[in-house]
Amino acid sequence: MGDASKAQLLEGLTRVCARAGLDVPYGLNRLTGGATMESWHFFSGESGFVLRRAPSLEFMEGRPFGHDVESAVICAAGVAGVTAPRVMAELEPDDGIGSGFIMQELPGTPNPKEILEFAGGDALLKDAARDLARIHSLKPGDVPDAVPVMDYRQAIADLKAQFEEAGGDRPIIALGLKWMEDNCPQACDPVLIHGDYRMGNLLAEPGKLTGVLDWELAHFGDPHEDLAFGCMAVWRFHRYDRPALGLGSLEDYFAAYEAEAGVKVDRKRFRYWLIHRTVWWALGCLNMARIWRSGEDRMLERVVISRRTSEQELDLLMLLEEDAPEAEQKWDLHLDPGKLLDDGEANISEIVTAVAEWLNSIKGQMKGHDRFQLAVARNALGIVARQYDDEEIEGYASWKWAKQCLGGSVSLTNNPRFLQIFRAQVLEKVSIDSPKYPSLAAAIEKWAVTGWRDYDA
Repeated sequence: MGDASKAQLLEGLTRVCARAGLDVPYGLNRLTGGATMESWHFFSGESGFVLRRAPSLEFMEGRPFGHDVESAVICAAGVAGVTAPRVMAELEPDDGIGSGFIMQELPGTPNPKEILEFAGGDALLKDAARDLARIHSLKPGDVPDAVPVMDYRQAIADLKAQFEEAGGDRPIIALGLKWMEDNCPQACDPVLIHGDYRMGNLLAEPGKLTGVLDWELAHFGDPHEDLAFGCMAVWRFHRYDRPALGLGSLEDYFAAYEAEAGVKVDRKRFRYWLIHRTVWWALGCLNMARIWRSGEDRMLERVVISRRTSEQELDLLMLLEEDAPEAEQKWDLHLDPGKLLDDGEANISEIVTAVAEWLNSIKGQMKGHDRFQLAVARNALGIVARQYDDEEIEGYASWKWAKQCLGGSVSLTNNPRFLQIFRAQVLEKVSIDSPKYPSLAAAIEKWAVTGWRDYDA
């Protein structure tokens, strides 16, 4: 069942709760977010619970494992001392509400904006490092055999295949893929990897971690992958200045992890996985448009996330340029802001802006997921307005350049001028797609850019 009504969901939940020995559910409301799985909050008796759900059994096809395995991984993590939720029951086909499970509600908020403003960030960072080390204490045999073991080289090959399927025309992503091929580390003894350990999937109260959520990407691999993923700029949100989860310094994060895990963090492997997962998420964003076009999921958020690909390209270029000649890294960009004003009738940009302003005026009437979708709609309209104000960025999507980057004939070391070209292009693209993205301001400052436009975000 795909688009189940609340009444249908409650009917199915009643059967699930009865199997778990819980009272009849009530107060069902969908939680915000959820680009893949849905989350619904409800009460049973006086206690709160969360339904984690795929809208249909078909939605789970092609995934490495199902919700039964995911719930088993969560339970194993709880036994290892991880602050994981308690799974109460799994959905069954006869329940008629898709695939998933229900779990006990945990205290705290998952909202990164709130968490990153809490007092006691140092204590929370230590808790996060502690829980990550405990996840990594789990080995093959501690969880169901269906949890896959990552083959690093195969993972790169899979990403290259995704890149080709998406058109193979983004040179900065191609640079990243080539770098990964040239710098892929030797495999280490595999440990359980959460796969999505970051702000947004952590619950917290001031100074305290209260839950680790969303285990659908769990696999076995290199612990540095988890360490790096949460430190990507995109998951630090407005705290770009705090490289460890948006909470503090890498030194403090690594020290807390090493104290719990009893192993040393390898900075070189950490950098590899920071680049690997930045490429991974860039392609994940790019793939959102394909999902929307196919009709598999026509959720508005898909098309907006697809335009966040440029954010990851900016972050990726800032990581890769560390290997470029020092003289090239110090070049300054001097760009012409050249923004024209129109007279006469309203242009497309102004019409779109007017609609966005009207949507903002009714924000107070929206609740829950609808309020979240309204914000996504305003972001989408902002992209359209800014794209109209700009001409197409010449060469940004270039199959020819991308192929040369993949082959190694174009790189930041043997063709230094491309660093300046890519810098200028990605700054322009992110200014259109996501002008509030914190890395944009950081890049403009780092690259000493002058004459840059200041969009109204």
